[in-house]
Amino acid sequence: MKSELVTPSHLARKAVVYIRQSTPHQVVSNQESLRLQYALRKRARELGWREAAIDVIDTDLGLSGASTAHRNGFKELVGRVGLSEVGLILSIDVTRLARNCTDWYPLLDICGLRGCLIADRDGVYDPGTPNGRLLLGLKGSISELELHTIRSRLTAGLLAKAERGELAVMLPIGLMRDPSGVVVKDPDMAVQGRLGLVFQLFLQLRSVAKVMRALNERDLELPRRDRYGDLCWTRATLAAVAAVLKNPAYAGAFVYGRTRFQPPKREGALPQKATRPMEEWRIVVKDRYPAYIDWPIYEKIRAVIRDNRAEYMRIKTRGAPRDGELLLHGIAWCARCGHKMYVRYKGAASMYAITCVPRKASRRANTSGPAVSMRPLPMHS
Repeated sequence: MKSELVTPSHLARKAVVYIRQSTPHQVVSNQESLRLQYALRKRARELGWREAAIDVIDTDLGLSGASTAHRNGFKELVGRVGLSEVGLILSIDVTRLARNCTDWYPLLDICGLRGCLIADRDGVYDPGTPNGRLLLGLKGSISELELHTIRSRLTAGLLAKAERGELAVMLPIGLMRDPSGVVVKDPDMAVQGRLGLVFQLFLQLRSVAKVMRALNERDLELPRRDRYGDLCWTRATLAAVAAVLKNPAYAGAFVYGRTRFQPPKREGALPQKATRPMEEWRIVVKDRYPAYIDWPIYEKIRAVIRDNRAEYMRIKTRGAPRDGELLLHGIAWCARCGHKMYVRYKGAASMYAITCVPRKASRRANTSGPAVSMRPLPMHS
């Protein structure tokens, strides 16, 4: 099928078939769509291009069209259009090229400037003409709205389930679903006993590091799940112990929205996942799971862990007492400024100085702060 928009100048350049599917699952399961996209080579031949002048770009299979980040195939296509190497871009639908107007309209601009046509299953368009740009602009806007509508519909259903506590999320070790979907404790009594011991030790020692050391000194391993979901036992680490103590599922609560995505710090990077403070959790439904501890004890554990953090200037907590010879370490407060005092050691801990947090911050910033004299440690009989 010929088109009056195709001219000899277009035929003198390449025709590029752009192929994309949004997820790896679609690539594997939706083979018919993949065949239809590869069959666009025949459409290019019908429009007048020789087989040798038809290229296929399929390096973006399994990547979403919501952004150009990590879509090297799309970037290659735009670059080739800018070099006047491409006379026609073929795609099964414009949604394959971009689902974001921020990416779509610059492509239309460069295609119009370099005289490159865009074709889909509905027809051939010239972005350099008002009518062609209008139609392609509408298609791109509808594509972006469609993505927003689909995402909103799916998110609304997900949140409705989460508010009832019925959303099937991954459960931590020690909890599992029976064949009917009801959450129960792991029938392995060794797993239940070890998790209970972790909570018991923390309430006694009040420190994640001390719990880890106590478990390792007794050669008591923690239950974990491997990459296949099978139970395994591994040596206790700070991260593993903290994950058990901080997980609200052990207090019988279903929680959704404990993390959020932060904007990437540099161009091309992926958004970073960050944890939310406990008071900012999006949905909390208590008494949904069989509990290892009750909710007041869980809140107490979280408060102790937060208070143990040494980032005083940011969260204004007491901090955990550190090793050293002096008393009131991390507990004394400065009479001058009202901030927490801390001890600084020097010379293999044979000398010490007591200072407050603002002096430490001023010294890090290379600003003038109050002079602190070092004193020898007292001798104990």
